[in-house]
Amino acid sequence: MKKPSKSSLDRRKVVAALLADRGDALVVTGLGSPTYDTFAAGDHDLNFYLWGGMGGAAMAGLGLALAQPKRRVLVITGDGEMLMGLGALATIACEAPKNLAIAVINNGHYGETGMQRAHTARGVDLAGIAKASGFKSATTLQSMASLQRWLPTWNKKTGPIFVDIEVSAEPAPMRLPLRDGTAIKYRFRTALLGAKALE
Repeated sequence: MKKPSKSSLDRRKVVAALLADRGDALVVTGLGSPTYDTFAAGDHDLNFYLWGGMGGAAMAGLGLALAQPKRRVLVITGDGEMLMGLGALATIACEAPKNLAIAVINNGHYGETGMQRAHTARGVDLAGIAKASGFKSATTLQSMASLQRWLPTWNKKTGPIFVDIEVSAEPAPMRLPLRDGTAIKYRFRTALLGAKALE
């Protein structure tokens, strides 16, 4: 167990920093605020927005990373969503995709169900769980300076990589991207595969 965070980091600034040098990386977002934050940082055809399936973002990222080993894959999700799928960390560590990074935007709450305090607000250490599972790199960040120092890790180091970024629980204005699951899927497939997406 770790001491609960009192971070004042702005989640929107954190996600914008994560995506500032994304290049052609494939990005999967967990439901709720991570999706809104990613869209607010700039829509992209290689963003795969998950509107449901709580607990599934990391595994969706794993599937992409295994299918596209030459492309970097970044999962941006929340602590509540990650808590729903902790078993994914063990599976990812065993598969050991070198191109996968998971960034948890941790506000210590279940934002989509009423802002109830999450286990992470009571000392559960997500980075510790990832490290114990076997991730190559797993860390917790609490400042923008530490985030800026960490950013080259997901851009250059061998994965799987895990980062738990503690942010303020203050709400951000809702920014809603495309919500049609079929349209999101085909937009992403076309951007990733080009003409092959139609085969």
